[in-house]
Amino acid sequence: MNENVDHRVPVLVVGGSLVGLSTSLFLSRLGIRHLLVEKHRSTSTHPRGRGNNVRTMEIFRTAGAERLIRDAASVLADNHGILQAGSLTGDDQEWLFKEIDPGGGLARFSPSGWCLCSQNDLEPVLVDHARAQGSELRFSTELISFEQDADGVTAVVKDRETGVHSTVRADYLVAADGPRSPIREQLGIGRTGPGDLFHNVSITFRSRGLAAVVGDRRFIVCYLTNPKADGALLPVDNEERWVFHAPWQPDRGETLEDFTDERCAEHIRLAVGAPDLDVEITGKAPWHAAERVAERYSAGRVFLAGDSAHEMSPTGAFGSNTGIQDAHNLAWKLAAVLGGAAEPGLLDTYEAERLPVAAATSARASARSSEHSHPGYAGSPGPGGGGGRKGGGGMLAVALGYRYARGAVLGVDPATPVVPEGMGLTGEPGSRAPHMWLGRDGERVSTLDLYEQAFVLLCDARHQDWRAAAAAVAKRLGVRLDAFGIGPGADADLRSEEGADWAASHGTSAEGAVLVRPDGFVAWRSEDAADPEGTLYEVMATLLHRV
Repeated sequence: MNENVDHRVPVLVVGGSLVGLSTSLFLSRLGIRHLLVEKHRSTSTHPRGRGNNVRTMEIFRTAGAERLIRDAASVLADNHGILQAGSLTGDDQEWLFKEIDPGGGLARFSPSGWCLCSQNDLEPVLVDHARAQGSELRFSTELISFEQDADGVTAVVKDRETGVHSTVRADYLVAADGPRSPIREQLGIGRTGPGDLFHNVSITFRSRGLAAVVGDRRFIVCYLTNPKADGALLPVDNEERWVFHAPWQPDRGETLEDFTDERCAEHIRLAVGAPDLDVEITGKAPWHAAERVAERYSAGRVFLAGDSAHEMSPTGAFGSNTGIQDAHNLAWKLAAVLGGAAEPGLLDTYEAERLPVAAATSARASARSSEHSHPGYAGSPGPGGGGGRKGGGGMLAVALGYRYARGAVLGVDPATPVVPEGMGLTGEPGSRAPHMWLGRDGERVSTLDLYEQAFVLLCDARHQDWRAAAAAVAKRLGVRLDAFGIGPGADADLRSEEGADWAASHGTSAEGAVLVRPDGFVAWRSEDAADPEGTLYEVMATLLHRV
């Protein structure tokens, strides 16, 4: 299937929304040439999918995009919390929570923080940053067909502006083509879960008077609970531009045409509690909340990522964040295999790691919709319905504390829960590596800043054996393996701050070592230095499927 090919790339990414663009960025950062195709002419113009959690922002930090994203999101930087109210003018008001990070406790776990950046603001940042890294992005380009063989994938794509078809040959295909994913359907991959949860129409509008009604209540979202006009109000700029999510009942015969501008404006006025409010409707878009997870994340050389792999209730903004983290997990594994560092068996760990995370997270998202009485959602109690399943752990544990019990990790109990009940990151294999501040070349860096391009071995600066072992193993395997000795002295590669104990924070001893993957998850750790080269060689060969 190599004849008549117009374009050859190691990876073809189908879908240019948040997950596809993130995949492209991460691949480019790792030096993997690829092509992304997106059927729409440009990025999203509708403000949606805007809650970027701390783990996602950590990932964008290492990809060099965090500051760009925060700049794009600056208009909503002071918005925090979720308000529930009968109206904005009455007394029936309650903060479900007022601060995302009350007391600033998140700083113990991360150098980053949550960020409220709407999809229509975030996607252009990713486009520009990905292209600056060398990504080839083609909008107005649609996947027409694909087939795969033992050596790769052959796809036919169409330029929707010229009508010209071309053939792309890739080693691997990443399907980031949304919840209805034609690629997933062609592969015959089924999905599990409760299915549709509720339906909304997202209404964008302008109102000069609403800011005065809102006052100093700088919320992320306000759930308005008037039974005659419920919905969710979201600020876009805190001044004139707003979004309102109105419940939609297509199962009762309600159509999108029923949502006239007049009906939408009157619904918003009634929900807000301001009958004379100026409302100019500027757009409407339907969306469907669902809980579904693909039964498989890959078939042959094709991988699902984002909404093609899982759908989640929007409460908590888990869906897009889980998808971006899918992309991050998959990108380093594709890079390792394509670069010759790992055998293809490493790619099997993508599903082993990410599918359980999606299942646990989607359950928690549905439970949160029930807890917050999300407009339009009526989760059924008990184990069969989304509303009765907590999914385990609090918000931070779900967003940052999840574990990989199987996959490219060693020394993990397979019975380890995906989401722990408490929040603690202390260097256990399968968890995100701990954050601690270090000094390097006169700059203050987080340990998380070390993890992107290669496996990293952390050890004590007083013990040279582990660093020598890392150099020897890297040479024997022909791979990059960075090693850093940490300590307070001038001879340390990375200087620990006063009172900080890197070994204790990583759950090991001064004689031990911790191996961290390119995605920042702990792959393995040792508490002693017995035969460091032999042990490390066996560990790396096993992780890279080279045994």
